[in-house]
Amino acid sequence: MTIREYISKKKPIHIIGIGGVSMSALAELLLSLGVPVTGSDKSHSKVTERLERLGAKITYAHLAENVENTALVVRTAAVHDDNPEIISAREKNIPVMERAEAWGNLMTDYKNVVCMSGTHGKTTTTSMMTLIAMQANADPTVMVGSHLPAINGTLRIGGKDCFVAESCEYCNSFLNFAPTIAVILNIEADHLDFFKDLDDIIHSFHMFALRTPKDGVVIVNGDDKNAVKAVEGVDRKIITFGLNKACNVYAENITSKNGYYSFDIIINGEKYTNVTLSVPGKHNMLNALAAVAAAYELNMPSDKVAEGLEKFTGSSRRFQKIGTLKCGAVVVDDYAHHPSEMRATLETARLMDFNRIICAFQPHTYTRTKSLFNEFVDALKMCDKAILAPIYAAREQNTIGIYSSDIAKEVEGAIALDTFEQIEDYLRENAKAGDLIITMGAGNINSIGYALVEKDCKSDA
Repeated sequence: MTIREYISKKKPIHIIGIGGVSMSALAELLLSLGVPVTGSDKSHSKVTERLERLGAKITYAHLAENVENTALVVRTAAVHDDNPEIISAREKNIPVMERAEAWGNLMTDYKNVVCMSGTHGKTTTTSMMTLIAMQANADPTVMVGSHLPAINGTLRIGGKDCFVAESCEYCNSFLNFAPTIAVILNIEADHLDFFKDLDDIIHSFHMFALRTPKDGVVIVNGDDKNAVKAVEGVDRKIITFGLNKACNVYAENITSKNGYYSFDIIINGEKYTNVTLSVPGKHNMLNALAAVAAAYELNMPSDKVAEGLEKFTGSSRRFQKIGTLKCGAVVVDDYAHHPSEMRATLETARLMDFNRIICAFQPHTYTRTKSLFNEFVDALKMCDKAILAPIYAAREQNTIGIYSSDIAKEVEGAIALDTFEQIEDYLRENAKAGDLIITMGAGNINSIGYALVEKDCKSDA
């Protein structure tokens, strides 16, 4: 049975790790369809509390008995076969479905499905597309990987005409999706704990492009050689975007003010619209071009496309301003955890009017830190002062003996500290007017910025 059959019969569905970004969105969508939802997670959060208010029954422990009264179990790749709920479900012959498979099955209910993929920029481009679609009155259903203020969360339940979905390559999860428009923003070596090498990653994106139907569309970054390679031999309509005039969709008459770009968008040789972005950085110009290409294929009005992009002021943890300290230093947080993302963020910061860029960076996973070590070193050399937190383990154990201090030794003036409290104290003591403090990483490093700003405000009392 597919998940749609369980939904139509209102059979109870149990979600392991229900507090996660994609899992909580799935739970909320199921609840809106009248499906009884149970779930489990390690701890309470605002997300799980919201789901409980909507009717979900959640247990804050992974226990065999959690699946006793369910018809289907949904899990992520992070939940392994030794999880007691998985073991119990299989003993009871309760079907177990991957999260991505469930989402992919749900997508088939929608006329147009825009799936945003790429090593970097998925969340931002999904968010841009969401604002465009909302402005164009397309009433999109949306699944995005970070809190988007415009929809007050990571899920928007809309009509059946348009589904906009962030689509991740890790564990080949996006190969379960059902795009009518597949967008490939860029491809680089990442997730090498799963993929064999870069060629393996390119092949995965090639298969993703082939997930579109014969009359589907593949939108690809024409400036990215790996992305272009991924669509070789794909017998679908291919649309390229980029900053060179050989692309179908490109930017012209580009101007920049303090890191924020304005430009004309040319499609198939003709001016489509003029755009002024409300998020900084050259990388966001490319993200915008990708979203515009998708909107153009969906026949959205050009004026609404421009208005939607201008209304997008960012999503959570993407160069997000946390506050300004009394000393005058500005604190922002950014999710960048791959060297290319870090360089894009730091290049953007360099275009802005700051005296110094201080980066508190938390590497994410041991395998990524090891495999991209030299690239991390080069990226951190772009800031004026780098402070490294211990590596965020995520799903891994440090079996390879890699530490943040190894990076710090290779970056002039960098330091590695053992705790967030030490980093917070260092920043408070050394920040000055005109500084930009960036907390950077995909783990929990963002808590430092909030602590800095919160304690700074309390000291006024």
